[in-house]
Amino acid sequence: MKFLITGGAGFIGSNYLHYVVNKYPHDYFVCLDALTYAGNYNNIKDLENKDNYKFVKGDIRDNDFIDQLFKEEKFDYVINFAAESHVDNSIKNPNIFADTNILGTMTLLNASKKYLVKRFHQISTDEVYGDLPLNRPDLLFKEETPLHTSSPYSASKAGADLQVLAYARTYKIPITISRCSNNYGPYQFPEKLIPVVISKALNDEPIPVYGNGENVRDWIHVHDHNVAVDLIVRKGRDGEVYNIGGHSEISNLEVVKTILKELGKSESLIEFVKDRPGHDLRYAIDSSKIEKELGWQRTYNFQEGIKQTIKWYIDNQDWINDIKTGKYKTAF
Repeated sequence: MKFLITGGAGFIGSNYLHYVVNKYPHDYFVCLDALTYAGNYNNIKDLENKDNYKFVKGDIRDNDFIDQLFKEEKFDYVINFAAESHVDNSIKNPNIFADTNILGTMTLLNASKKYLVKRFHQISTDEVYGDLPLNRPDLLFKEETPLHTSSPYSASKAGADLQVLAYARTYKIPITISRCSNNYGPYQFPEKLIPVVISKALNDEPIPVYGNGENVRDWIHVHDHNVAVDLIVRKGRDGEVYNIGGHSEISNLEVVKTILKELGKSESLIEFVKDRPGHDLRYAIDSSKIEKELGWQRTYNFQEGIKQTIKWYIDNQDWINDIKTGKYKTAF
């Protein structure tokens, strides 16, 4: 079977490729990435010599390029990790998020329809559900929870989801969608909370925390997310949405304190800053559907996973420095 993995040089996509390229030597994986600022060829460089893998540089918004790629490669499966994903950036420049996340997804859907792809899988986010109150721990996002977005980012992802579902109904394209909680782990671009905190703490720099840090996220190790995606793509039911959660609800402030404690750094590095506009209060995922239907289980709890993640960043400071200096942009 031949798979197209879009956004494969990004955080989650690159971790997915490391997992599947090694697990399935008889399948073939094509990584497509435009190598924009958050795409890092160093994330996937050590896959270059694998016989069941190749890299293609290109933009999912380029209709002619995508059509030609599908025509040549004859993909069986498409997994769309490609996305603009940083909420702060979406507040500053919302148009690029609609362009990439909605129109780019539609370009892939059109090609999947034309070339009879066996399944199109859309990587989505729990942020399409909006947020939950802090004082109602009994409430969880379910697959049937109405979409109620808070940022241009989450709105663009919800728009992409709706297009995927519409194409499935109108054109009978076989699709699945997964909506996951906050990921952490190796290769995460240092603009997101955990790598920012680790990087700044290692250099004894002030660590910005929005508001009072009470906003709660459900954290999942990227490996557990990707095991779930693989199960959905290979065994999930056509037309279904699957939630993937970490069952690790932790406030942003507690995440920061946990990392500082692990690194032996003082909490005096914490610097509270003006809150983000429209900042969601709490995310929490009910992942019982994928657990019951596909037998998915998490292998990491947050305490174990964050220790491993911190160690990876300590052991790979050259990777972070290459991003800070811009050297990573010359890797391909």
